Amino acid sequence: MKPFLLIGTALLLASTTSAQTAPKSLTVYSGRAKTFVDPIVQQFEKQTGIKVNVRYGTDAQLVAAIREEGARSPADVYWGNSVGALGELAQEGRFTKLGTALTRNISDDYLPESRTWLPTTVRFRTLAYNTGKIKPEQLPQSVLDLPKMTALKGRIGWTVSYPSFQDFLAGMIAKHGEATTKAWIEGMKALEPKDYKTSNVGMLEAMRAGEIDVALTNHYYIQRVNRLSYPIDTYFFKAGDIGNLGNATGAGILKTSRNTSSASRFLNALVAKDAQTFFLSVNFEYPVIGNILQPTTMLPYADVVKRSPKVDPTDLTRNIEKAQKLLRDAGLL
Repeated sequence: MKPFLLIGTALLLASTTSAQTAPKSLTVYSGRAKTFVDPIVQQFEKQTGIKVNVRYGTDAQLVAAIREEGARSPADVYWGNSVGALGELAQEGRFTKLGTALTRNISDDYLPESRTWLPTTVRFRTLAYNTGKIKPEQLPQSVLDLPKMTALKGRIGWTVSYPSFQDFLAGMIAKHGEATTKAWIEGMKALEPKDYKTSNVGMLEAMRAGEIDVALTNHYYIQRVNRLSYPIDTYFFKAGDIGNLGNATGAGILKTSRNTSSASRFLNALVAKDAQTFFLSVNFEYPVIGNILQPTTMLPYADVVKRSPKVDPTDLTRNIEKAQKLLRDAGLL
């Protein structure tokens, strides 16, 4: 797939406040890495004249900062890397409700009912496997049966500190209950999986080196290494399985924002066609608007959504702390 360029005109979207009267600065707290944020910010600044100040950190760090700062927070926009963090702030009533001008073109699959934050991309949990060591027919239909794969003892990778992994466990609690999730964690632990902390890239490098044969990860990491001809492929579990959980990144406008018009324009820019194409081309994340050409190595969005279970984002938020506690109780965090 050829790389895409950001084209400025698509970022000039309608706003109730003109560029001449809009505040000339905006503060964004970003749980997303600079690789994905900075090109969007630079183009937004160029086209609008609005200076964007970005504070980077993990979702946990930034959520804690917003809570501590309270009404004094300089943040106008929170751009989160996981549904769990976005949901926490939404449940605490820290986001303003978004109007239909922002939400009308967004896929309903990951748009929260509260309409207090906007999904910007979607990632799917999956199983990566070494094509030289494993055949897909050898793998289980459900992630719940992965602990039964005793032949893989010591040959499985996971990233228990990674937010998407913890969201996956929160989804398992929502769908199957805390007892089942605890049993799954204990069963997996018995297989002596290798923990790569938050480094999914390092985990797939280890797979290429022959250290492990399968790994629980997000779909886009596999797409990225496929560009390097790694002997790694994607395995989706049966339709509706929690192992295929879809998880969004997203952004919301804080109620304490003093620049809501500029913040609305920034959110519009994140879901414009050029920005959505950029996210897809750089990181193979699924766009949240239609009519975006995807590489043939990725399942069409409509197909992968059918494989993902229906889990309300608020259920993920509600169960994150339970998931983290189960990991701590198992000695994994």
